[in-house]
Amino acid sequence: MYLTSRLPRLYVRTAQFLGTSTSRFNSNAGAVEERIEIPNRIQRSPTDILNALASTVGRDPTAPHYKYHDDPYLIPMSNVGKRTFAMSQEAGRKAAKYIRDEHRDVFMHQEAQPPIEAFAPKMIFTEDSEVNTDTLHLLIRNSQVTDAVIVYNLLKQKGVEISNDSKQEILELICFYNNEEPLPEELIEERWFKANADARERNRKTWKDGELAEQLFQELEPKTARSYAAIIRGMSKYFQAERAYALLQEATEKQFELDTQTFNAVISVSNFLKETADQRWELCRDLLQQMAHQQLRPNLGTLNAALEVVSTFGNFKLARSSALKVLAEFKQLGIEPSLGTYYYLLIIFCRDRAPVSHIIVDILHELKGREFTIQHPKDTFFFATAMDVCRNHLHDKTLARNVDELLHTGNNYDLIGDTYKEAVYYRHFFALLCQTEPIDEFMKVYDLLVPNVYIPEPGIMEEILKAVEMNGAVELMPRFWSDMVIFDHTNRESLLTRTLQILIDNPPNNDLPAHQSLPEQVGKIALDIYQKIADPEGRRPKDLQFSGKMIGDILALLVRSGNFEKANEVFTHIDKNQHRIPGTPSENCLQEYVNACIENKAPTQAIVCLQYAVENNMDAQPIAESINAGFTLNEVHLSKVKSLVGENLVGK
Repeated sequence: MYLTSRLPRLYVRTAQFLGTSTSRFNSNAGAVEERIEIPNRIQRSPTDILNALASTVGRDPTAPHYKYHDDPYLIPMSNVGKRTFAMSQEAGRKAAKYIRDEHRDVFMHQEAQPPIEAFAPKMIFTEDSEVNTDTLHLLIRNSQVTDAVIVYNLLKQKGVEISNDSKQEILELICFYNNEEPLPEELIEERWFKANADARERNRKTWKDGELAEQLFQELEPKTARSYAAIIRGMSKYFQAERAYALLQEATEKQFELDTQTFNAVISVSNFLKETADQRWELCRDLLQQMAHQQLRPNLGTLNAALEVVSTFGNFKLARSSALKVLAEFKQLGIEPSLGTYYYLLIIFCRDRAPVSHIIVDILHELKGREFTIQHPKDTFFFATAMDVCRNHLHDKTLARNVDELLHTGNNYDLIGDTYKEAVYYRHFFALLCQTEPIDEFMKVYDLLVPNVYIPEPGIMEEILKAVEMNGAVELMPRFWSDMVIFDHTNRESLLTRTLQILIDNPPNNDLPAHQSLPEQVGKIALDIYQKIADPEGRRPKDLQFSGKMIGDILALLVRSGNFEKANEVFTHIDKNQHRIPGTPSENCLQEYVNACIENKAPTQAIVCLQYAVENNMDAQPIAESINAGFTLNEVHLSKVKSLVGENLVGK
């Protein structure tokens, strides 16, 4: 208001000043009049200022996601924890809404002016509710499917005349949501998990036959192209493909001019209508010709729908040739591909049982340095699929780096998709890097992204341990063991076995500065593994049990770290539970334990170890010789040794 009132006066004063200046300084009679042009107002969105501020900061991979509380105790450090924290936060919102709706009499006050409808309790409609068509329009506009259906039925029962436009609006609402109440937009995490669950059931028809949508369509008279479009799109979206195609043909016979989006919906489910690849391709071409006959211009949705059909072809030669024809045809029409288009090209050309294709090289060359915005639902599938191709199809780390560079260009990271797709992307990226990069280069990426951006799954952690083993980087094992504990991976037998194997095969080198404190750390790791498996309080996973090799490695590592007391405890467990432990420790592990017994002057424990070796049909001669040479045995010990290995093997 202040700026508006000041602008006219400012303009008048400026004009007066300019007039005075012109008469004073311009002696020419035809002086040019100067004016100030106030620029037109630029429409800004509510988040433009926040976006401008965020662009000055950039993405910080060392900080947790904003959806988690910035508190060390409340920052999740495992994939299960991330999901639990995110879902529990939304569960709290849902609980608050439940309380608000159940006790609406307490929340009838309005603090905000004007009132905020989203904060008010929802209306409850019963048979006695006073409703009209305005109520129905409001519910349709707010996408409240259940309440809209209730109000529609109430209006019919009360004999209120409902216009065809209102019937058309509720038909479109029901067809879009399949007569189910949608999840609120603010429940982002739940929507993502539901979308992933629905994607796994994408081949299953979920359209509700014979319900209100079809009844409304039958009641609409006269039918219009808009009513046909609504029912066809709804059936196509929920995979009632046959009836959607039949209604499309019916509308065409009645000379209705359907729109491009309706044809796109039917094209996308063509693979449900025909069995063979040739039949699907022929049907797709027929639908495109029908569009041309009705003078409908295809769009990006048409291109991606056609490629989606082509991606279902079992014949990879026909799929590749058809995809190139479609792409060339739409290029002539001036339709620019989106990331979703390139996603379909990748799954068409880079199949598991098809010849190797390097189409991703051309795609990345085309996309390099470009910034994208969302144009199609499949755009968010591109980056995870591209990284999958780099890892499993081509095994090329350079291409993987190029994909990652494209992802971090501008705001392209917004197109990585939900949390699940982000985890898939980095799963492939980490697996490829730890197999192809030197361990030092890989650790730079690991330190940057773990744990706030990505937490390695057990399978990827095993690949990382393989890389450590291959590079002999045993000094990194305390770091990785600490991460495995935090990430809740210590219940995986394969990871524990490989960790112990690396520590056994790569003893610390005391000449290296990085290995000075390593023996003590290795001993702590071995003891930690032992305590987690031998937990007497029932916290141990049921499927995690000692094997002979595993507990033998623990015994040897404790001996090497100088923790003879705990080594005795472990061997006592081995001896008492040998009938429960599958397999036996290796002879080298037992020999190291006997040597430690000699150093610590513990002949009784050494003889118990010898007895264990004899009872399990192991080569006991080296152990007996070590005991005989390392101890001055008394008569009791000597007779025990002779009874185990015989007098010939024991010299005096």
